[in-house]
Amino acid sequence: MFAGLSKAGASLRFPPRDSLASRLDAIIPNPIQPSLRVDRDLFQLFATASVEMWQRAVHSFLISASLTRASPIWSSVAGYYSSHYSIRALAHLLGYFQLRRRHLTVKLDVAAKQLVCHVSRGKTREHQFYWETVEAEPPFSGDPLFTPNKEETESDARHRIAANYFDHVDNYPQFEVLDEAYLKARIEHIAAIEVLDPPIPRASHFPDLENVQIVALHRLVRYRTFVDDSLGKSNRFWTSNRNPDWCPTYLPFNVNTSQALPEIEQSR
Repeated sequence: MFAGLSKAGASLRFPPRDSLASRLDAIIPNPIQPSLRVDRDLFQLFATASVEMWQRAVHSFLISASLTRASPIWSSVAGYYSSHYSIRALAHLLGYFQLRRRHLTVKLDVAAKQLVCHVSRGKTREHQFYWETVEAEPPFSGDPLFTPNKEETESDARHRIAANYFDHVDNYPQFEVLDEAYLKARIEHIAAIEVLDPPIPRASHFPDLENVQIVALHRLVRYRTFVDDSLGKSNRFWTSNRNPDWCPTYLPFNVNTSQALPEIEQSR
């Protein structure tokens, strides 16, 4: 996925909006074929989509931390989406994409030295599809930080519903002007909390902001660590995007955890 991107390095701009979905829409015939041979450019679009989605997770985490006191409701929602974007970024990295406009799911594969795209019908909602996909794939299967996102059980999704759809939430403090010093202190506080077992946000404790932000930060850090370990320091595209220039330097991409990261077994 990243080989061609390394040659362009920092000079490469992200593709235009909707590039991956539009490309898939164009090459998948109707009626669909279960397997298609594709070129390396499509694999490259999965890589850039993954990195951009991860940067979206970083941005959403900053918004969540900024709004902690000003708006617990939107802090909660932004924290949820930070987690979701990290999960979706990992799913793209693993070769999965949901083509929502045609209710199709796509899986990239390398078989017999050919690049293959597997296509199937699927109506699973996006916020379940990507989470279930990552949770089922090594090295994330069995990792309590990556769980199915089902509304019927205690989950990130169930907590988000409390902010989006419950009546009488009634959680509106006096609005405070956003403060960079506070944002810095809040991020340092979240990063320093020792995590033994990932605390899934609880709808019954809404707004469960500390837990929302803890798992969001840990998930985006896990993505960055996974790509670092997979690519090393040789890929110029990743090294130029792993520290977004719009991101404040005090956001730590390391967290306090006593839980060992799962071993990543794959070729670099």
